[in-house]
Amino acid sequence: MVTATPPNTSQKTEETADPSGAPPAASDIAPTNAAVVLTEAPPGPAPATVDPDDLVATAKTPTLMEKVQAFRTRHEKWEMAAFFFGGFLYDIISLSRIDDTLTMVQSFAYLLILASLLLLEQRYPEGTPPPVLLTKVWRWREDAIHFFFGSLLSVFMLLLFKSTSGFMPYLFIVGLFGLLVANELPRFRQLGPIVRVGLLSLCVTMYFAFLLPVLIGRMGFWVFLLAVSLGCASVFGLMRLMERLRPDVEYVVRKVALPGFGVQAALLVFYLVGVIPPIPLAVQYSGIFHEVKRVSPGLYQLTSVDDSIWYKPWTWFGPDFVMRPGDKPYYFFRIFAPKNFAPYKVRVRWYYDHPEKGWTTSGNGFIANVTSNGTDGGYRYYATTSNLKPGNWRVVLETEGGHEINRLSFTAGADTRAEPRDLKVEYSTLKEIIPLSAEEWEKEKARKPAGKVPGETTPPAPAPQAPMEEAPMMEAAPTP
Repeated sequence: MVTATPPNTSQKTEETADPSGAPPAASDIAPTNAAVVLTEAPPGPAPATVDPDDLVATAKTPTLMEKVQAFRTRHEKWEMAAFFFGGFLYDIISLSRIDDTLTMVQSFAYLLILASLLLLEQRYPEGTPPPVLLTKVWRWREDAIHFFFGSLLSVFMLLLFKSTSGFMPYLFIVGLFGLLVANELPRFRQLGPIVRVGLLSLCVTMYFAFLLPVLIGRMGFWVFLLAVSLGCASVFGLMRLMERLRPDVEYVVRKVALPGFGVQAALLVFYLVGVIPPIPLAVQYSGIFHEVKRVSPGLYQLTSVDDSIWYKPWTWFGPDFVMRPGDKPYYFFRIFAPKNFAPYKVRVRWYYDHPEKGWTTSGNGFIANVTSNGTDGGYRYYATTSNLKPGNWRVVLETEGGHEINRLSFTAGADTRAEPRDLKVEYSTLKEIIPLSAEEWEKEKARKPAGKVPGETTPPAPAPQAPMEEAPMMEAAPTP
């Protein structure tokens, strides 16, 4: 029961007076100190007492997924850097040979997916309902586009890195690395179709520049020109499809034609000036030695002299090649080409830093005919010069067309010591890319059965070739 105290009887109002003026009945007048019944409580148990703290709104406890998303938002830049370097490291570890079928098929699939996503973005621009089948994943389209671009760029960059050691080609590789980094930045992604079409045009041409030499078995300007032609055809096909989805000629020209064909023109110029490395050749190892000698089929002995003494620090920074009368440097290298690649020619040039004339070379260099055995170890060759002088030297290996494959710099100086030399002997086998030390070689021989030595279990060596000398001071000997 709920009770309330009535107001004071001295406070009278006109609304409570009887309009007829008759005095009220005695039964209608409640006593002054009596309680007035307002309502009666419903039968049943009394209502539970409510804690005032329960009436205050409390925050929802975040789920694990919400915590993860909040953490990613706070560390967005670190997340991008971690994914970038993690993916790049994975590509370095997992990258196979240039003629690997799986790599080529995977790259082609990435290109098809990228072209499809770019067309779908034009068909369903921002604010338009996405395709029914892609509703749940449509919001991830931008991340997917840049993931595939990043994968392709990293593969191309690593393969190019293996194909050269020159300064100009390294500039092109550095440019690709810059694109790879920029591809992860939000500002770069906001540039829209112009950048994406340009990247797609670049990736298509680089893909064919890697694929065609493997399929045809040859390399050169005409092969690269065919790759550029296929890249231009891909850009033109993308233009025609864009016109159907978005019939705005000015938009298609500005967003597709200019960046697409502009990239093709730039790639052609880069190849002509020698910025793009000679795909698919790659020098896997090179070095300067005092002597290179073939001791058995498939096995070469590499001898060098190290005049530095560990307890004499002033000998640590001496010349790379110490000279005595009759010494001459040997440039030894292993060069890789895909399986079934046609025989090709390479040129070895020796450059000397003349105190007055600068970098000079004699003749046109030594041209050698090289064949591909299709193995991971590649084809081994060496060349030498007898015109050795103290100073700075550089030996350059290049294609017949002048594209640099490998460069090695060294210093030559007189050997001032009279005591016997400390010779370092290494062995180059068919399977091991890096030469083995004498100790490692002895262990390899001990592990093999009698009569079977690493480097000798190979098919018969090709017919010996006569040494070729095109420069008067050049000497060379071919090796299988």
